[in-house]
Amino acid sequence: MTKIDLEQFKNGGQKIIGDREYMTDAKGALVPVENIKGQYILEDQTVRQIAYFAQLLSEQIARFKAHTFDDISAFEGILSDEYDATVGGKKGNKTLSSYDGLFKVTVQIADRVEFGPELQVAKSLIDECLTEWSADSRTEIRAIITRAFNVDKEGQINRSEIYTLLRLEITDPRWQKAMTAIRDAMRVVGSKSYVRCYRRATNDGAWEPITIDLAKA
Repeated sequence: MTKIDLEQFKNGGQKIIGDREYMTDAKGALVPVENIKGQYILEDQTVRQIAYFAQLLSEQIARFKAHTFDDISAFEGILSDEYDATVGGKKGNKTLSSYDGLFKVTVQIADRVEFGPELQVAKSLIDECLTEWSADSRTEIRAIITRAFNVDKEGQINRSEIYTLLRLEITDPRWQKAMTAIRDAMRVVGSKSYVRCYRRATNDGAWEPITIDLAKA
């Protein structure tokens, strides 16, 4: 995210030209404040105040994330140099725990997967199966297929539903060939790291996430 000058939040969007005070509207025009309804000025001030603190928090979270990965990397460096030990599995997933077992930090590495042209071959084979199956049968499978390929939005697919298709036990040779095409279509184009923090009141208690997601707070 591009860092925004916080002054544009704090100054209320107002400008003084000569002896008159103006505000800039959505079209970029300067409007004298005396010509603007009070409710719009109040709304502007409210939005700017919220956005100001949101921007501060966003930058703080970005710094927290960077420092967290730096701290974990430093810890792993010490382990490697002093103890010839590592943490985590082959894919980079790892869990670090406090000595009392009441806090833990997990790092998960998720592959970013895209699908190649083989996916269209798979869709054609699946369509053949659907055409042959009776209209009243396998309605749940039809629903999954519709969601997976998101037929209403060309070029967009639902990855989780695609993976659901791969788990279905269907013996039709065309279906099996379609599933092979889906697997061949999958390309790992990168990965993303996620860090999550947890706590619990007692050693046998349930883990609770330390929430930093505004929607879940």
